[in-house]
Amino acid sequence: MAPSIKLRDLIRQIRAAKTAADERAVITKECAAIRSQFREEDNECRARNVAKLLYIHMLGYPAHFGQLECLKLIASPRFSDKRIGYLGAMLLLDERQDVHLLVTNSLKNDIGHSNQFVSGLALSALGSICSQEMSRDLAGEIEKLLKSQNVYLKKKALLCARRIVQKVPELMEMFIPHMRSMLQERNHGVLIGSVSLITEMCLLSPDVRSHFRKQVSNLVRTLKSLSMSGFSSEHDVAGIGDPFLQIKIIRLLRILGRGDSDTSDNMNDILAQVATNTESTKNVGHAILYESVLCIMEIRAEGGLRVLAINILGRFLLNTDKNVRYVALNTLLKTVSIDNQAVQRHRSTILDCLKDPDISIRRRALDLSLALCNDSNIRGMMKELLAFLSTADIDLKKKMVASLLSIAEKHSPNKRWHIETMLQILELAAAYVREETVSSLIALVMNANDLSAYTVMRLYSAVEKSIVHQSLTQVAMWCIGEYGDLLVSGVCNEDEPIHVSPPQVLSLLENVMSSAHSNTTTQTIALMALMKLSTRFDASHIERVRSLIAQYGQDMEVELQQRSCEFTHLFSKYDSMRAPLLERMPAVEVAAGASQVDEEGVKASTSGGDTTSSQVAPMPEAVAPVTTAAPAAAPVQEASLLDLLGDDPPAAPVSAPAPSGAGADLLGLLDMGGPAQPPAAAPMGGGGLMDLMSMSQPQPVAPAQGIPPLTVYEKSGLKVVFMFEKAANNPNILNVMVTTTSSLPTPLTDYTFLVAVPKVFQLNVQQASGNVVAPNNSGSVTQLIQVANPQRQPLRMRLRMQFTHNNQPIVETSDVSNFPAGCV
Repeated sequence: MAPSIKLRDLIRQIRAAKTAADERAVITKECAAIRSQFREEDNECRARNVAKLLYIHMLGYPAHFGQLECLKLIASPRFSDKRIGYLGAMLLLDERQDVHLLVTNSLKNDIGHSNQFVSGLALSALGSICSQEMSRDLAGEIEKLLKSQNVYLKKKALLCARRIVQKVPELMEMFIPHMRSMLQERNHGVLIGSVSLITEMCLLSPDVRSHFRKQVSNLVRTLKSLSMSGFSSEHDVAGIGDPFLQIKIIRLLRILGRGDSDTSDNMNDILAQVATNTESTKNVGHAILYESVLCIMEIRAEGGLRVLAINILGRFLLNTDKNVRYVALNTLLKTVSIDNQAVQRHRSTILDCLKDPDISIRRRALDLSLALCNDSNIRGMMKELLAFLSTADIDLKKKMVASLLSIAEKHSPNKRWHIETMLQILELAAAYVREETVSSLIALVMNANDLSAYTVMRLYSAVEKSIVHQSLTQVAMWCIGEYGDLLVSGVCNEDEPIHVSPPQVLSLLENVMSSAHSNTTTQTIALMALMKLSTRFDASHIERVRSLIAQYGQDMEVELQQRSCEFTHLFSKYDSMRAPLLERMPAVEVAAGASQVDEEGVKASTSGGDTTSSQVAPMPEAVAPVTTAAPAAAPVQEASLLDLLGDDPPAAPVSAPAPSGAGADLLGLLDMGGPAQPPAAAPMGGGGLMDLMSMSQPQPVAPAQGIPPLTVYEKSGLKVVFMFEKAANNPNILNVMVTTTSSLPTPLTDYTFLVAVPKVFQLNVQQASGNVVAPNNSGSVTQLIQVANPQRQPLRMRLRMQFTHNNQPIVETSDVSNFPAGCV
């Protein structure tokens, strides 16, 4: 047998390998030699071979075949063998492997060994690989060592006790009585072990936390002696006395002072001293100050102490170390909700961090800047954030746009500022704007009548320069169609209003329609705008409008072709109705946060009511945001999404009055009117103009071939059945006819059917046939639901049925996910 090479020789050979293949060859050869010597029970070279295996293991190669050899070394009487054996056990064994249980008896024997260094090896290994079984077997041995006078063993036993408490929390009872005396020790190693063990126990048990609150005075005394004492060569680190023990004590004080006023009062003075006297020019001081800030912000500290803590973080922001700045920003973000005014003092420094070259610092500075926005500083903050948006990284823009829109809506000083800010966001990052933002901005313009001329001129100027950004172009097209007469009239309060003629406007719309950048939604809105302009401009321009619209009568895009044909039909046969149909839309009620989606990402619709809790719905067929008033029998407030999901309902919304007459009905159907109570509309992507003019209630949907009906709810006499039909011209749209019957002897009154779907779906709920369910299955209430599923996801719904039975209001809910396969 070839003699075993030394560890240093193996390291030299591995480092001399020029390629990974050479390295693997060296290691494979050596592992084979080690296996051979293990089989031959070579006791002389066992420790050397295990040491080489540990080096091979650290390089990432398998070394599990040396586990039993580690146990043999641990059982050896020689200290040098035990040292390698325990080191190997800590690296190669863990509690997931049954082999580690074989070392329990050796650990027990060595813990009680007369040589303290052998005991120390066993304690170190136990603290590293201790499992629940080991904890229960050896906890008694550890408790005995806590009474030892040997501080070397005592500090290791404390760390083992911490590991045991982590694994088996119920064993902490045997260690609690020893902790009071441990805190009186003068040896810093024992103090660190004691504080670590108490911290772990306090985190696991509120009762233990209450017990150790009595020791706060001792902890404060120890911390004071550390922070006020002079130089000590044994514990000094960069001029600060034992920073490790100081941090451990401050962390324990934070846990003990959390939620307790008396305990917090006892530590206020020492925390102020530490925060004031600690050197802040070195990293050691930064660590202590950071822990002090966390403690001050979490306990019930005095107001002045909180300001001191936030000022420390402000000084961290000026540090040249990027890690220190990042920690400061991250901590300020957590504390801004506790003391916003104190954080506001460092606003300029935080905004400067937006220019930092480090992306992680820019992220945290952005989050903190957004959190600092309020009514008093919104103008200045928005200006800085918009400047940052123009140069921000792509991965930041999407999140930033959504946050800026929400903040602008929440803190806008006036409508003009709000509109101008939204337009600037669209100009800077239109590619990252959600569809809901377009609807919200349109609704905002509709409600600001005095700013209509300014807005349409502002949008015209922006689109004239570039039509690449679709969100901005869509808003501009809608506003030009709605307020085109104001655009060409030149009526504007601006110092330098622009002068635009009708031919220029029509040419712009023609360019948008023919541009390769314009998607179908943009083209649809532009086509609708052309139709509206036929009534906004004088009669001399009608022929050009008609010719532009007629160009798309044979377009490959079905949506454009259908609209072109319908509008051409309207010009030829219903020209007298064109003006009332295309009159200007009235203002709509918009709830705060209209552009936001709820946390669960669910959209709700109700029986003939507002589909978004009086918020502006996404534009139907991408034309205009239209809300619908609920029937008198169905309270709109109950239809809200929060109510449907069981949350607290918002304030009761106000529904706009519905225009009367056939003109008003067509107005709602063509998406050109204001809020109205619409009759049942044709299914999405329906037929021609005569279908749009239909005033009839929705007819029952016959079950589609291959999609059987589904009973979604049947309980206490109430039965709800779904019948399905795929839309003829769009397989992504599913028509669902909801039929509700009752077998009870008395009728169900005030019946309302509510439904919610995840945000990947689009929901359109038509008006129900009534709000009274006849008794004894003698009649039914029907209602048409249209579900658009562009991503072809499995359908899921949450249902809620509200009704009154025998003068008692009843609410029933149901979750449905077992839809037939043909519904996808």
